[in-house]
Amino acid sequence: QVQLVESGGGLVQAGDSLRLSCAASGRAFSSPTMGWFRQAPGKEREFVAAIKWSADSTHYADSVKGRFIISRDNSENTLYLQMSSLRPEDTAVYYCVAASIATPSWTINIRKLQDGSWGQGTQVTVSS
Repeated sequence: QVQLVESGGGLVQAGDSLRLSCAASGRAFSSPTMGWFRQAPGKEREFVAAIKWSADSTHYADSVKGRFIISRDNSENTLYLQMSSLRPEDTAVYYCVAASIATPSWTINIRKLQDGSWGQGTQVTVSS
């Protein structure tokens, strides 16, 4: 059984920082690839960031590159997303996802995340 539980969302002002956490249990944290997606009201879910098991390989959406940092603590079975310089357009429900595969291609890895296990999401609201 794969379980992912997100936390850390909230209401912040533009320019603030926030850290999301995802507690993984079951086989989830042995997942070779984990990541974050988000969905804003009226929009499709979009990829945010991903990380491989060894944590030496990460990938970001252009919209968050340089502002967000993804990390994982395998000893604590926790995935993190450190978000800085938040903007109103970052407002969304953020989802933790896990995939059972990792390849050299991030395009494939992101597709595998979309087909993988999802948490219930945590709301992030950034006011201007």
